[in-house]
Amino acid sequence: MMQIKVITTKDGSKSLYLPEMNETYHSKFGAKTESEHVFIQAGYRYLSKPDIRILEIGFGTGLNVLLTWHEQTLNPKKIYYESLEKYPLSDAVLKDINNFENEAMSDFFNQIHQAPWNKAWALNPNFILYKNHVDIQHFKPKSDFDLIYFDAFAPNKQPEMWTLKIFQKMYEALTENGVLVTYSAKGSVRRTMQAAGFTVERIPGPPGKREMLRAIKK
Repeated sequence: MMQIKVITTKDGSKSLYLPEMNETYHSKFGAKTESEHVFIQAGYRYLSKPDIRILEIGFGTGLNVLLTWHEQTLNPKKIYYESLEKYPLSDAVLKDINNFENEAMSDFFNQIHQAPWNKAWALNPNFILYKNHVDIQHFKPKSDFDLIYFDAFAPNKQPEMWTLKIFQKMYEALTENGVLVTYSAKGSVRRTMQAAGFTVERIPGPPGKREMLRAIKK
């Protein structure tokens, strides 16, 4: 298991740093700020459906689940949320990054991580979480997701996650007009998404990044 260091990002929220990869789980400009911009604003809020089925590539710290739940409390929807993670974090690391001042968010963060792996779990009557402990290479999705949070490590750190084969699998996992959002804006990533069948647009990125990508299955 790689060494993991807890860091505090510029917006005060915590993230993790992997010295061996020289890679962070989130932007140093703000973990919470980045996730809200990329996945909530550009993804979740982009869809107007009352029921949303979400697939997340890279469960990590659970931050995207937490922010999706918080958004659901402001604008109620029925959520089914499936997340893939090959290397779950230890309880000790998770305890160190739970620094949310909002008590409800802190409590829900704990609920997310207490939920069992490989089993559908009701976090509330309208939010079903399925934490899938699996390598994406072995994941066989059905074509019924409305939204994909593609939150793998950067293409230069984890190139095997950004291949044509992976994006073809993502394309197949989505319903018609389904959406995939990611923080990356690399030209090679955009072209690979297009080769998989996506219609791709560059949109404004979070602090520290000029652009990000949103891909749609037409």
